[in-house]
Amino acid sequence: MALVEGGMLNDIWLERAGLNGYLGNIYKGQVSRVLPGLQAAFVDIGLERTAFLHVGDMVRQDPEDSNDEPSSAPLISNLIRQGEEVIVQVIKDPLGDKGARLSTNISLPSRYLVLLPDCDVIAMSSKIEDEEERERLTELVRGLRHEDDQHGFIVRTNAEGVEVEALEADMLYLSKLWQSVAEKSRQPGPQSLVFEDLSLPLRALRDLMHESIERVRIDCPDVTRSARDFARSFVPGWLDRIEEYSSDRPIFDLFGVEDEIERALQRNAPLKSGGYLVFDQTEAMTTIDVNTGAFVGARNLSETVYKTNLEAAQAIARQLRVRNLGGIIIIDFIDMQQEEHRRQVVRALERALEKDHARTSVSEIGELGLVQMTRKRTTESLANRLCDPCPVCEGRGHLKSIETVCLEIFREIMRSCRQFESTSLLVLAAPLVVDKILDEQSSTVAEMEELVGKSIRFQREDQYSREQFDVVLV
Repeated sequence: MALVEGGMLNDIWLERAGLNGYLGNIYKGQVSRVLPGLQAAFVDIGLERTAFLHVGDMVRQDPEDSNDEPSSAPLISNLIRQGEEVIVQVIKDPLGDKGARLSTNISLPSRYLVLLPDCDVIAMSSKIEDEEERERLTELVRGLRHEDDQHGFIVRTNAEGVEVEALEADMLYLSKLWQSVAEKSRQPGPQSLVFEDLSLPLRALRDLMHESIERVRIDCPDVTRSARDFARSFVPGWLDRIEEYSSDRPIFDLFGVEDEIERALQRNAPLKSGGYLVFDQTEAMTTIDVNTGAFVGARNLSETVYKTNLEAAQAIARQLRVRNLGGIIIIDFIDMQQEEHRRQVVRALERALEKDHARTSVSEIGELGLVQMTRKRTTESLANRLCDPCPVCEGRGHLKSIETVCLEIFREIMRSCRQFESTSLLVLAAPLVVDKILDEQSSTVAEMEELVGKSIRFQREDQYSREQFDVVLV
């Protein structure tokens, strides 16, 4: 599913048949191990790997508090025991070799509200900035709650400007949904799925539909029907915006989405001015380097650098969404001498990140000229979802040079001759390596034959990678 704004791809979501994510699902799990030293536990919810539950995800916090860790968490051994059954929700999909991350703080989202079971609080999306609107929505939600209702609610950004009838319908839907979840959770047997979140198309309608969305085009008749049924129940006023796309040309080609995805898998991302960004993704963090490239400016160096960095700030915010990069992110903007320029670049980055659905935090430019930021990571990046590590370099991103491999072959010949008795040796290697040895290292081979007292033959193997070779005693 792609979100296109102003003719440009701004977000991409991916699900594959049989490989859907687990984010938002609720399970009845069984605690397989408690680790007091880590203030965490491993819970078996029926997935390939046991999931991770931290004590910070067992203590309900104020939803408007941006701090991830509670100020004073109790001991996890006082909250949970090995073998105990527990109701948990997936808050982060399995990433790499790590299992899913869980929380016992259940939340159920709908169009305008998020239900917080057993949490007597009414919170507001931080993106609703108008104080009068915040107060109006708070009073509406408080008035709609029953006196004996102990559930809390978060008012979502989509609720801005809606009337009381829409909030009441959402609240009724969430109440029935929670009753269903509670009933399933009381059924015997652990490692069972209690609640499965909506499919990707319906989640998109629930979370992304707003007044500025002109139309939703779907190239699958079955998905179109289910989307219209969903819209008829929850957003009937926008039913006419959902269209079935039936042209022969693939819909992603029509809007240039395939090309954008291909570019998002590249290490470099060009800027319109001629500069470019360099993305390096590691397990610990992602680094982004800004370069002027072919952009030489028109006035002076200071203005050239400033304009490049401003453009880069906008492009970085968009690339983070398209590439779905999360965790710790280090941005190396081009060095700026003026303090005002540095401040303006950071403000431009923060403004560009306001559209991001993931939570972000940006620091000022530090002593080393770097911007440190974080972006909440709940699913794998686009590259990790679409690509596998290179089988030749095993994900290193580089190969040994032909000269290095030649020297390794010579050392292996000497090692083999000293350990084993033979009359001759046969070296199997990639064609480029063999050609290099026979053309430029023939004198070295002759000296080695004289030194070891054995003949050495070389054989090209088309199936061998550059670094692969074998020394066979004959």
